[in-house]
Parts: sequence; structure tokens; C-alpha cells
Amino acid sequence: MERKKILIILTLILLLILMAFTIYFYNSTGNSNGSSDGKIGVVVTVGPQEEFVKRVGGDKVNVTVMVPPGADPHTYEPLPSQMKQVQDAQIYFQVGSGIEFELTWMDKLTSMNSQMKVVNTSAGIQLIPNTAEQESGSDPHVWVSPRNAKIMVENIYQTLVQEDPQNKDYYTKNRDEYLKELDDLDKNITQTMSGKNNTKIMVYHPAWGYFCKDYNLQQISIESQGKEPTPQGISNLVDQARQDNIKVIFVSPQFSTSNAQVIANEIGGKVVIADDLSENYLENMKKVAEAFANS
Repeated sequence: MERKKILIILTLILLLILMAFTIYFYNSTGNSNGSSDGKIGVVVTVGPQEEFVKRVGGDKVNVTVMVPPGADPHTYEPLPSQMKQVQDAQIYFQVGSGIEFELTWMDKLTSMNSQMKVVNTSAGIQLIPNTAEQESGSDPHVWVSPRNAKIMVENIYQTLVQEDPQNKDYYTKNRDEYLKELDDLDKNITQTMSGKNNTKIMVYHPAWGYFCKDYNLQQISIESQGKEPTPQGISNLVDQARQDNIKVIFVSPQFSTSNAQVIANEIGGKVVIADDLSENYLENMKKVAEAFANS
């Protein structure tokens, strides 16, 4: 009888040890985004953030982008497969500047994974008014400024170090290399835009406010308050384009080019794609700067 009690006690102790190990293993390895290969499961909202995280996190992270290429972050609804990635993630790096996707979906996403750390990558960025859209609040498109991108990268770096302190040196090296490339990009754009002070660019969607602020441009938006222009609005834009000698209309790939093409036809100009959501951030921003300068 005494031996039976000892066996029961030993069995209970063994079960408690196994339960404790299971809980520790789950918490330390995180969710399925990070458990199978040891990587940190990360979710971001838009494409440029993917490059920011990957350049700092390297082979220590798996990154899921919620708003895919060609989709509009003002209206996009995530797929079930993306929701599953959120459930399994350890970190969600918000843009944090008031982008509509996050305003609409963030409460839902965080309720699906209470263990997920949510980080505002715009912390420390001075937001500018959303005057281009004639709306209240701030312009959410903070990432189009390489100077803002440096702040976002630093916020990402600090979080990854907190999550995985044993690889701090690895993240520091990656961060420093990428910040150097962002500095070079800033210098390159400054040189490209030299002599273009107060140049006006016409865009369909006013995503370039922070870029214009940094490099002394002015954006004229075809879209107003998130809506397509009226016939009278188009007529006014044609008159303004002629007055300011504008020959290029810039359109993001997630928006229709039809109204931009109407204006371009009237002024004898052309429509050019300028993507503010490209995941190839460094390459894309250099390309966009050259397009603005040549317009």
C-alpha cells in the first residue's frame, strides 16, 4: 500500500514537471510562426515595414504583411490565412499613425492573440496635418520619408532586442548597416531634388506629404476626402495643372488611373505610377524621387 502511494505521488510529480515544461516551451518559443524554426513571428501592416523588419531581424524573423501589394490600406479586409498568422504571431509592428486599416481592424486583431506584443513604429515621429485630404487628424503615410523610416527602424530594433536579447549584437549590426543605407538614400534624394524647391506635383491619392515636407515639394491631390473628383473638380485640376505647368500625374497602383488619365489627356501630359507601398523600399524611393524630379 505504501509503495502504491509513492508511485502515485511520483506520477503526479512527473505530470506536473511535464506540464511546467510544456508551458515554458510554449511561452519561450512563441507561437507557430516562431516555434517550428525558432524564428520570431512578426506581423506588419504595409509593405515598406516588411523591408524594415527583415533588414534588422534578418534570419531571426518571419514576417507577414497584412495589406498585400496592390491593395488599398483604406479598404482592405484581411484573409483567413492572414488572421491565422496574427493568431500565431509574437509581435505586431503597427504603422501607428492613424492608417485606416489599423483603425478598422486593430481591435479585432489584438483580441485574437492577447499574448502578441503590439508596437507603434511611428513613436517619436512628428505627425503632420492631413490637410491634403481636407480631413481632420494627421497624415498617416509616415513611411514615405526616409528620415521617418529611420525612426521606425529604431523602434523595430529596440523591440527585437527586448524580445531576443541574446541576439542583440546581430540586430545592432543589421540596424546600423540599414540606417547607413537610409542616410545615403536621404542624401541621394536631397541631391536629386536640388533646385526643385516648391515644385508642385499632382497625385491621385495624397500619400506623399512627408516626402514633400522633407524635400520642399507641394502635392496637389486629385482625390478629395477619400472620394473621386466631380466633373467641376476635374476641370479645376486641369486649370491648375496648366497654370503650374504640370505635365505628369502620379498614381499609386492600388487606385484607378481613369480620372488621372482624363486630366493628363487635357493637359497633354502622362500618367506615371508612384508606389508608396512597395516592399522594396530603398529601390522604390530612389525611383520615385527621380520621377518627381523629372516631372
